Amino acid sequence: MNTKIIILSAAVLAILAPAASAQQGTVNGAAGGAVTGAIVGGPVGAAVGGVVGAIAGTAIDPPPPRVVTYVEQAPIPADPVVIQEKIVVGKPIPQTVVLTPVPDAPQYAYAVINQERVIVDPQTRTVVQVIR
Repeated sequence: MNTKIIILSAAVLAILAPAASAQQGTVNGAAGGAVTGAIVGGPVGAAVGGVVGAIAGTAIDPPPPRVVTYVEQAPIPADPVVIQEKIVVGKPIPQTVVLTPVPDAPQYAYAVINQERVIVDPQTRTVVQVIR
């Protein structure tokens, strides 16, 4: 049984590997999901895990280093924002939090919440990365 799982996992990885140059997060998510699914649910689990992992991998791709550097070096606003909710990658932040766009990277914005710098997708307000 373990041999079948390993072979199936390798097959899933071989199928997904060519996409690595275009969607690294998708491949990493798919590969991890397939292996975990195979361990838990056998061949069917590998297939389902690969699909779920691909979706999750795409959703939480980290921003490029230049965006992270910009947010790390940006001045902290005078009025601190404090919220009760925990800031979690993949979850949206409240509508009451004001976002600051990242110059030259309009697909990202940031805020300083609970004294943590948070990079978000301004379209969905979804947290992309928390800088600690």
